[in-house]
Amino acid sequence: MTIALERPVGTTDPTTLVEPKVISQLVRRITTDHPEINDDTARRIVGQAAAFIAASGQRPSRGLVPSELVDYGWHAFILHTVDYADFCERVAGRFVHHVPTDEDEQTPGGAAAARERTMAAIAAAGYAVDAELWQSSADCNQCHAGCHDSPKSG
Repeated sequence: MTIALERPVGTTDPTTLVEPKVISQLVRRITTDHPEINDDTARRIVGQAAAFIAASGQRPSRGLVPSELVDYGWHAFILHTVDYADFCERVAGRFVHHVPTDEDEQTPGGAAAARERTMAAIAAAGYAVDAELWQSSADCNQCHAGCHDSPKSG
């Protein structure tokens, strides 16, 4: 009998996925848009956003969702379209679209289950999870009920 482990041995700091110049740009964008966030926390947010995008690329139909803080990093990254597209292709093998949910759509299992599923997918992909940044699910008012990874079937 063969047992396959979903979680790889060891974890990678997800900030190593992003070019230092891009990290600096994203940190600056996050701290400008959210002055209550300091540079160190913004850097951690960028790392978790990178891990979220990478995990989303590996598990496109799992309904992964960012936390509120990680969503700040994802939104900042998307604004840098060239860097974001390059990152997605390099790390996920495809462009990871930002797909908002409609108001009447529900996340399978609810927000807490989606958050847990997302953190598990990040860990299974081999990236360190910064649990402190995953306390609450994203609720993007410009995105209706929340933000999800792609693709969206239908």
